[in-house]
Amino acid sequence: MTDLKIKMRGVTKIFGPRPDEVLTALRSGASKDDLQAETGHVIGLNNVDLDVAQGQLHVVMGLSGSGKSTLIRHVNRLIDPTAGSIEVNGKDVLGMDMDQLRLFRRTEIAMVFQKFGLLPHRSVIDNVGYGLEIRGVSKKQRLETAEEWIAKVGLEGYENSRPHQLSGGQQQRVGLARALAMDVDILLMDEAFSALDPLIRSGMQDELLVLQKDLNKTILFITHDFDEALKIGDQVTVLQDGAVIQSGRPEEIVLNPANEHVVEFVADVNRARAIHVHTIMETGDFGPCDYRVNASACCEDVLPLFAEHDWVGVSDENDKIIGKITAKQVIKALARHSAPV
Repeated sequence: MTDLKIKMRGVTKIFGPRPDEVLTALRSGASKDDLQAETGHVIGLNNVDLDVAQGQLHVVMGLSGSGKSTLIRHVNRLIDPTAGSIEVNGKDVLGMDMDQLRLFRRTEIAMVFQKFGLLPHRSVIDNVGYGLEIRGVSKKQRLETAEEWIAKVGLEGYENSRPHQLSGGQQQRVGLARALAMDVDILLMDEAFSALDPLIRSGMQDELLVLQKDLNKTILFITHDFDEALKIGDQVTVLQDGAVIQSGRPEEIVLNPANEHVVEFVADVNRARAIHVHTIMETGDFGPCDYRVNASACCEDVLPLFAEHDWVGVSDENDKIIGKITAKQVIKALARHSAPV
């Protein structure tokens, strides 16, 4: 894969006083549970390979304890691995000294936390501009930049409010604006919306997708919610016991789960939302059509259209017709993939 922004190879993290000793046993085939019972060490990550491409919104998901948050904290080296390599923007993160690491964190990468991480004594605008202040940006410039991002995340008028005066969703918007104000290519989002109520959470997901369409950032997003991963992810990686068990496009995960663990994740997924029309359309030039949808539309989007149309055109990002979709194709696809795996 070219244009990789994040590249992790063989990353293993063992928590405990004798990680190298336990690493040898792990590589010899000992299980995570057995090693924890016998040595008291915890396997946080186990031989993880991960590629995140330029402009990709890559979701890492798994149950509590699967290693998701441990993984994301390796990217900006809040945690050092026991073994493996990590490259960001083509740079060896593990080879950086502390001065280089501080510069890297200030200029190339930003993080949005689950618990917002706002400074309670600072106003919204000062929270948003905090990273720029640390970077040494002048007060005039950082306030101008902060105002711009406050407006973009829908908080105009709240510049002088304190965090405790905001709702949870508003506080998370401040955290997002703070990260975006840093003007870096890579965003790390650790369970960024998990603490929010369902409706607010859905709204923040929509907001992120709108912003991403305009900004084209590289985003590594951690979640335990498969519906969230399905909604926002270009690529999804599933962790279990610190190891990668499957990685692919969201619909690939849904339609071809790698093991019973993934089957349980996708059991209640709405497959009409998971399957995109470009994967089942008939390709070709079919001439003029009464109605068209973008190739990224899902089956759920097109099903209502067949009440008035025998077929619907499928267009690319340039609005060129590249195929067509019929009700029969959609129904066949949903029926085929609804059977137990």
